[in-house]
Amino acid sequence: MPPLHVTHFTDPGCPWAWSASPALSVLQWRYGRQLEWRHVLIGLTEVGAEYDRRGYTPQRQALGYRSFRDRGMPFTTEPRRRIHGTGQMCRVVVAARLQDPALEWPVLRALQLAQFTTALDLEDHDALREALAWLPGVDGDALVDSITDPAVEAAYQADRAEARQAEGGATQFQDKHAVTPDGEVRYTAPSVLFDTEDGRRFETGGFQPVEAYDVAIANLDRTLTRRPAATDAAEVIEVFRSGVTTAEAAAVMAEGNDKPDLEAAEDALIAAAVAGDAERLAFGHDALWVHPSYRRAKLHVAV
Repeated sequence: MPPLHVTHFTDPGCPWAWSASPALSVLQWRYGRQLEWRHVLIGLTEVGAEYDRRGYTPQRQALGYRSFRDRGMPFTTEPRRRIHGTGQMCRVVVAARLQDPALEWPVLRALQLAQFTTALDLEDHDALREALAWLPGVDGDALVDSITDPAVEAAYQADRAEARQAEGGATQFQDKHAVTPDGEVRYTAPSVLFDTEDGRRFETGGFQPVEAYDVAIANLDRTLTRRPAATDAAEVIEVFRSGVTTAEAAAVMAEGNDKPDLEAAEDALIAAAVAGDAERLAFGHDALWVHPSYRRAKLHVAV
């Protein structure tokens, strides 16, 4: 059975993309490898000076991050000394993809964690290395050194160009797009496009609830097997060995359209940690819960 193709437009510096992680985790849980994912890096800003010109300050960023906590993912309110651009982070993700596609997702996640739960200056190459240092199976030094590789630059620019082709589509119709200073209509993060082998497409632009994704899949391909909600935290950790946040676990454990219960999920994750089925890594005001073998084993990715 051919997989359903998923194009995920994202940027490690976008808080909306980070906040959509629980919904994406539900997709990964329900459909697993029946979905074939492709990540496209948007490149929101090349350098922090672009934010400076817009009047976006470290104080505004910290206050904004606090407001995003209501959506469940971990955020810090520690102000940065300066606002950085996202171009260097995007190139690191592309470098990981070119080195080994299995590395792309965990590297993207690690940079999101660094963006939203630390005050690191992620235009600085040493800070990028620090952000990746804890990942197993990842040579962060090599990835950061690859930022200036012509092949990485070419692939990154191809991503940026693809992300700026939203004109006339469903994303623009819903006003979920953005317009660049050059007048290009681009996808916002996280826009998710579903494509079938026979050429049918369902476009879900920008931040959407998990129900929007589920409706798209239900209309495109009902031959897929849809896994029911998880019944315990250890089961979640076994599938997402490279880690889930509390909000992601709660979303995966929610039945149907029920509201995820973060407290119940955290209780279950704590119990799993006590039983030796999970390890808690503190990030921001919350945590990433990983399989106990994750940091000792070769990289295993659920996506």
